[in-house]
Amino acid sequence: GGGAYGAAKAGGAFDLVRFVQQPQVVARIVSAVFALIVFACLVGDGYTSRPEDPQLYCIFNHNEDACRYGIGVGVLAFLACIFFFMVDVYFPQISNTTDRKYLVLADLGFSGLWTFLWFIGFCFLTNQWSWTRAEDVFIGADSARAAITFSFFSIFSWVSQALCPTWGE
Repeated sequence: GGGAYGAAKAGGAFDLVRFVQQPQVVARIVSAVFALIVFACLVGDGYTSRPEDPQLYCIFNHNEDACRYGIGVGVLAFLACIFFFMVDVYFPQISNTTDRKYLVLADLGFSGLWTFLWFIGFCFLTNQWSWTRAEDVFIGADSARAAITFSFFSIFSWVSQALCPTWGE
């Protein structure tokens, strides 16, 4: 349909199969999974301690900011994916073209911003991991590498959201 801002006219019936096949919905689900992996890896194994010292520290070169950044961006990305997924569900029911325009622009702007933040996160985590001494890593190396890897993949999943922000083609 040639409706306003990529959507058909408001009020149509919801078709789950057609909805899930839309590129922005697939990109949003993939982005949510990647964000979940990143922050779960950092929360689960991103902090470790030495055998002689019970004090927890970030596995990334003892830099607490690296863990906080990855967790923060991951959690906010996951919550944003849920929010915009709900917008995707209700978008065809919105009849006001101004509201549709603002939702599309918000999605586009947020996706662009989060692409940039994931890029910064990937660079930051990679840099801090490269400075981490091997003897400081007892467990959690695989989780750290997974957080870096999925931060990198998240760049592309958020770019894909920024490139296909129109709903209900």
